[in-house]
Amino acid sequence: MRPHFAEYLATFVDVVRAGSFSGAARRRAVTPSAIVRQIDALERDLGVSLFIRSTRALTLTDAGQRLHERAVRHLDDLADTHAEIAAFEGSVTGTLRIACFPTFGKRYVLPVVVGLQAKHPALLVELDLTERLADPVAERLDVVIRMGALTDSTLIATKLAPLARLLVASPAYLARAGTPTSAADLSSHRLIDKLHGADLLGWRDVLGCPAGFGGNGTVALRSDDFEAQRAAAEAGLGIAFLSSWVVGPDVKAGKLIRLLSGDEPWNQGPSGVYALRALPQPSAKVKAFIEGLRKTIGSPPVWEP
Repeated sequence: MRPHFAEYLATFVDVVRAGSFSGAARRRAVTPSAIVRQIDALERDLGVSLFIRSTRALTLTDAGQRLHERAVRHLDDLADTHAEIAAFEGSVTGTLRIACFPTFGKRYVLPVVVGLQAKHPALLVELDLTERLADPVAERLDVVIRMGALTDSTLIATKLAPLARLLVASPAYLARAGTPTSAADLSSHRLIDKLHGADLLGWRDVLGCPAGFGGNGTVALRSDDFEAQRAAAEAGLGIAFLSSWVVGPDVKAGKLIRLLSGDEPWNQGPSGVYALRALPQPSAKVKAFIEGLRKTIGSPPVWEP
């Protein structure tokens, strides 16, 4: 068996996760041919084919399926052992894998990462900026940032900040369209909405149904990008419903006006910004990251209007 067997296993799992050699190559910052060579070497070592290869897709063979099941458990055990030893020794090294919303990552996570790597040059960071709910267990992530009310889970949660959702519009829009004094008034306004489905930032909590349904407002723009929604509101396209970490600084600067601030039932339930992890005992790199993020966010949060 080759000395790089564990490395080849990790490459194999990345190929399965990405669904292609090129996808795994992007994740590992190498060329697709380097990925193919490692998979070829792994297949030679094992004496079996792991993939059915075609120009359209890669499909696991029965042997490949069995290896994937075992490899994920094996790599998880190695990662857990590394994390436990690193935590014991207190060294901030290795690869820190984080997933969070793109806007949150660019604004609040990246400055922390830059600071950590300046202090700990041996630390590598993989930052997955995504709208989906990343799974730290299945995707072998060290930390996942989630927003809203947490459901019951085996994951360990660290609350970073409270979460408030704000109705906001630009002064120019309000001067043109009038200022709503109740949720019912929104039926005559232009609204900025989420593009794909209802989620924790959707209009349902305000209107009782999605924006644009039942006479509840006219949807002027739909976008999955929070930064685009914020910019659209600032440009006067309509009223947006976004988290304070997205629009709080604009409210503080007077670029956006907070609406219905005395009547926000959607902010009364338990809700927050959380750092989730799978391991009960966090590694030194995870501790350092969460500590740095807490300092960056502050208490009260730096974005609070």
